[in-house]
Amino acid sequence: MKKVKWGVIGAGGIADRRTIPGMILANNAELVAVMEINMELAEKIRAKYGCKYAYDSYQELIDNPEVEAIYIASPVFAHVEPALAVAKAKKHLLCEKPIAFTVEETKNIIDACKAAGVKYATGYMMRFGAYHMAIKNFIAEGGIGNVVSARAQLSGWFPESAKNWRQEKKLSGGGALVDMAVHCIDIIEYLTGGLTTEVGAFVDTRTFTYNVDDSANVLLKLSNGATGYVDAHFNIPDEAVKNRVEIYGTKGSVICEKTIGQIDEGHVEVYTSEDKEYDAQQNRDDAEAKTLNVEFGNMYTREIESFSDSILNDTPVAIPMEVGLHIQQVTDAAYRSAENKTIEKVLG
Repeated sequence: MKKVKWGVIGAGGIADRRTIPGMILANNAELVAVMEINMELAEKIRAKYGCKYAYDSYQELIDNPEVEAIYIASPVFAHVEPALAVAKAKKHLLCEKPIAFTVEETKNIIDACKAAGVKYATGYMMRFGAYHMAIKNFIAEGGIGNVVSARAQLSGWFPESAKNWRQEKKLSGGGALVDMAVHCIDIIEYLTGGLTTEVGAFVDTRTFTYNVDDSANVLLKLSNGATGYVDAHFNIPDEAVKNRVEIYGTKGSVICEKTIGQIDEGHVEVYTSEDKEYDAQQNRDDAEAKTLNVEFGNMYTREIESFSDSILNDTPVAIPMEVGLHIQQVTDAAYRSAENKTIEKVLG
């Protein structure tokens, strides 16, 4: 089978922990080059995965004629220049979220990729979770009727650290909202098929002293008439959070636990009900829970295989960068809502 040859810019962090191991397992992808700002680290990662090239310059990696597709996993403050350089070199681009600090910067990257005629995508890998893909199909087929509301949460414990770029606004662009709540917003939209049109939010730093938010509570109005609620925190112990997703409809519900995260896992219960007459007693007999049959795997492998398949067969990508652009517009509205204490429209 033909394989897409990949390079990774920002090969430490999430790339080393999750995405590169997933890439190694992909049947249509080959890692050939890695880049880190520290050459010693770059060489260590190269040796770890047995790829051919290590660089401390993103431009050198981009200029390597063997590299066909590039995954940018560096911190958000280091996305724009490499992304534009990738497009200029006419190489395919998968960029982690957030794509850039501003909507305009993201639009510029999208425009550059379009002009170059390359494939471009953003890294909302949780869409490739086994349960999430199965739930998407179940809801689309009418499994819970018309969607009424949805909830999602992703939180953890993230105390002050002098060396962590995510806790410095000029390097990250924000905290719990842009780092964690975005996955919840995206999953709600993916599962329900609706796009966020209005937002109300409380976004604060309640526990720690860093200058990004450690708490984000967001209410979403979706284009399909449903509402969504997201909570994401840097100030709740990991052991105390179940990272639940709940989707409610006119004929039932889907209740998920631990499907949100970096590992393809979790537990899902499905409750459905046939049409009934109104019951003034409002008795709620315990319904029998069902589940969905899935086969767990590696969501990062599925992500890389999907994008590589789009390159090899010239087909549309599963998660185009426009998805990331839209989520940025939602988070911008959430920050405006929190600051102005208003319900804000998502600006297109």
